[in-house]
Amino acid sequence: MDLSQYVEENYANPKTCFFHVLFKASALTFYLLSALFADSFVIIFVITVVLAALDFWVVKNVSGRILVGLRWWNEINDQGESVWRFECLDEQSLARINKKDSWLFWWTLYLNAAAWIIFAILSLLRFQADYLLVVGVCLSLGIANIIGFTKCRKDAKKKIQAFASQTIASRVSSTIQSAFGVV
Repeated sequence: MDLSQYVEENYANPKTCFFHVLFKASALTFYLLSALFADSFVIIFVITVVLAALDFWVVKNVSGRILVGLRWWNEINDQGESVWRFECLDEQSLARINKKDSWLFWWTLYLNAAAWIIFAILSLLRFQADYLLVVGVCLSLGIANIIGFTKCRKDAKKKIQAFASQTIASRVSSTIQSAFGVV
């Protein structure tokens, strides 16, 4: 049995993966079970939105950084314009990101949004506008993370490509200079 193959099959950050899934599952599960068994819309709204907000924060600030090496935020500059800011690990660190961790991160991000879309459709079919409000808030938090991390991943790929191009150009230039004795 090859030990290196066994190590690659495990999650590198099992605790982070657990909490990444736990916060998503807690908001979805509470909403589903409370909508079936509880009558107080206010309690359902508050607890579900708080759980979804906790999930948003954990994904944005903790699990995104640990599982895929990305972090994003949006700020307003002095001119009042919205500016996206992205952080990513360096090229070598990104190459060491565990594939199972990354897979879990991206799939749960998308599946969470898909589940909230299904809940939205069900709320529409039942003519429950108040529950559609809860689902809308939770869905908007999930979509904000999807958009933020997708933009961050694209920005990271651009930076890596630019670094690789610059490195290759620098090496070619130094090779040509040394070949012709130009210092």
